[in-house]
Amino acid sequence: MPVALLALTLSAFAIGTTEFVIVGLVPTIAADLNVTLPSAGLLVSLYAFGVAIGAPVLTAVTGRWPRKKLLLSLMALFVLGNLLAWQAPGYDSLILARVLTGLAHGVFFSIGSTIATSLVRKDKEASAIAIMFTGLTVALVTGVPLGTWIGQNFGWRTTFLVVSALGLVALIGSAWLVPANLKQSAPAKVREQISVLMHPRLLLVYAMTVLGYGGTFTAFTFLAPMLEQVTGVAPEAIAVVMLVYGISVAVGNIYGGKLADQLGPVGALTVVFVGLAAILFAFTFTMSNTWLAIGTVLVWGAFAFGNVPGLQVYVVKLAEKYTPNAVDVASGLNIAAFNIGIALGAILGGVIVESMSLRDTAWIGAIITLGALALTRVSGRLDRRAEFDELRGSTCARSY
Repeated sequence: MPVALLALTLSAFAIGTTEFVIVGLVPTIAADLNVTLPSAGLLVSLYAFGVAIGAPVLTAVTGRWPRKKLLLSLMALFVLGNLLAWQAPGYDSLILARVLTGLAHGVFFSIGSTIATSLVRKDKEASAIAIMFTGLTVALVTGVPLGTWIGQNFGWRTTFLVVSALGLVALIGSAWLVPANLKQSAPAKVREQISVLMHPRLLLVYAMTVLGYGGTFTAFTFLAPMLEQVTGVAPEAIAVVMLVYGISVAVGNIYGGKLADQLGPVGALTVVFVGLAAILFAFTFTMSNTWLAIGTVLVWGAFAFGNVPGLQVYVVKLAEKYTPNAVDVASGLNIAAFNIGIALGAILGGVIVESMSLRDTAWIGAIITLGALALTRVSGRLDRRAEFDELRGSTCARSY
């Protein structure tokens, strides 16, 4: 594997850290900036909206830019956004910093796979993409708990300074190691992009993605204050719990992929959504006990991100069937759907915290997840009906 992949992996690590580390810092930021917990939770939502806008819109706008130039511009914007967060004089400027960083995130992961595959032979493309996305997994396992620990001990601003330094190293590495003559595929035509947005089968999967992630982030956004205020976990121990969660996420992501291979996307997603809804309902009650709460969080991580492989594979499978000229666009829009789910879940969680209580985010998140489960079963039924119609049509044609 070319060493240039390390620069992409480090970029993914820095970006993944800055996206999710905010969850562990919500109580610290709320106290320091004198805002409510729901207001601090909006920093998760607005970042996710930046990603959701950046992935499809800015990727289309920059479709003709040379890939290396675009990559370096994105990492520069990422570093700038985190430096602005480090020096943010108040809540409004911190929001601006988060949105800017989210825009860079969205485009990076839209073009990152293309750049990674252009660095290797055809038979190594899947491995190259896996290596790049390892940065995200490692961020959840190490970057987020480490960033939370830094924020707890040296102030939340220091976390963003450290992340910007990581981004700068990734920027320099990309400038030095990534070749300038990267292959560049023609951007999808506007008509092809619209066909993805208008196809009901793809829209159904995007809705599954939004609800599946929205259910998790309704509660996950406020995990740190729940553990502090309801469970009684010491603030300095939150980083340890985030580490436990991150390890569980990494394991769940791997087994989620294997499950999708064994059962197919619909079967795997059914298992994951049932488990996720059950664990969120359970957390409503177990969060009152320290060890039960930590055990629940451990299982929660395995289910929370275990749906990613199934959802992505399902979108690609349906896009290849219904919109074969815009498979990449369909996949990119599902990344946007993930982040719309994160954003809406975080906003809803904030409303629940203000009008009800922290504990209520868990069982309401479970109900939202059951909505994703219901859509999954509907989509599976439509798949079977389509297969039956194709088989019947084929049989009739042979008979004729």
